[in-house]
Amino acid sequence: MQGYTILVCEDEKAISQLIKIALEKQDYKVIQVFNGEDALKKFQSEKKIDLVIMDLMMPKLSGEEVIVKIREDSYCPIIIVSAKAENFNKVIGLNLGADDYLTKPFNEIELVARVNSLIRRTHDYSENTKKDDDTLTIDGISLSLTQKCVFVDGVRKNLTSIEFKILKLLMENPESVFSTDEIYEYVWKEPALDTKTVSVHIKRIRDKIEIDPKNPRYILVSWGLGYKFVKPKARQ
Repeated sequence: MQGYTILVCEDEKAISQLIKIALEKQDYKVIQVFNGEDALKKFQSEKKIDLVIMDLMMPKLSGEEVIVKIREDSYCPIIIVSAKAENFNKVIGLNLGADDYLTKPFNEIELVARVNSLIRRTHDYSENTKKDDDTLTIDGISLSLTQKCVFVDGVRKNLTSIEFKILKLLMENPESVFSTDEIYEYVWKEPALDTKTVSVHIKRIRDKIEIDPKNPRYILVSWGLGYKFVKPKARQ
């Protein structure tokens, strides 16, 4: 994985060094920071950060605060590595904009595998996207395939790499119902293991494109079947 830069935000220096060594064995460039303020400054000052590994319990600024700031203008993939193991904390982390969540103590091999997987997904859809300004537009929703963001009535909303792939799948196939298993397998390129995360990402997409996310107009549920993106005529 040469040419990719990973920002490791971990205040425990021994753990940070273990992560650094494991990633450098895969030919990643690793930048280490040990508090939340430095994490945000480094992310904003570096020309190219391809993935962020973020501990939630960071000094000065929490990992949650840093993720929120990053997500204001970047879809860079983020993996949370945290001692907070409860499912509630995992859902919060995903809702903030993280793409994956790994609980401490973790296996270094699993961490590297998740990094590799996210880098491949992000890189693959970047490389395979057409270079002209292609968009998918339905009603007031326009998905930019080059900028990897969505415009809602002309207002730009940034997407994570996972959100982009899910919305692209649904908008390319309006009115078609996709089960959570089908969405998971399309996005993660592996057998469906934890389809609850699909619902979390759908909620985040709705928060960005819907006027009232609790009463969505675009991404609807077909109960017992899955999700679909609805054209305006289907709502009349």
